[in-house]
Amino acid sequence: MIFVDTNYFLRYFFKDIPGQYETAKKLFIDGATGKKNLFTSIIVIFEIYWMFTSFYNKTKQEVIDVLNKILKLNFLQLEEKEVIAIAIGIYKRSNLDLEDSYNIAYSKFHNAASIKTFDKKLEKEFLK
Repeated sequence: MIFVDTNYFLRYFFKDIPGQYETAKKLFIDGATGKKNLFTSIIVIFEIYWMFTSFYNKTKQEVIDVLNKILKLNFLQLEEKEVIAIAIGIYKRSNLDLEDSYNIAYSKFHNAASIKTFDKKLEKEFLK
């Protein structure tokens, strides 16, 4: 098993450092063809989100597109893939950030009866 860190995804999507892009591309091809077993973490997903929104100033739709592309990498193992997919859907249709969207998705995925928060937007979204 090989853990894939944030910077591999960034180099692959931005192609801004040619040598690192080629290295990342090869790793992903090896994963897709079954030569390597790849996995990543939910923290990496949030780091990608943060880099795209804060550092690279990408639009919400660009962020959604890249996160969905990552989730579609069937060869990449991610423990909470289903929860983050739900969170991306909430993020897309709401005014919440991905962190709050994730908390709603996580709580609903685990059948929370309610949510205790002082954030009215979060509470309202939970009740939908």
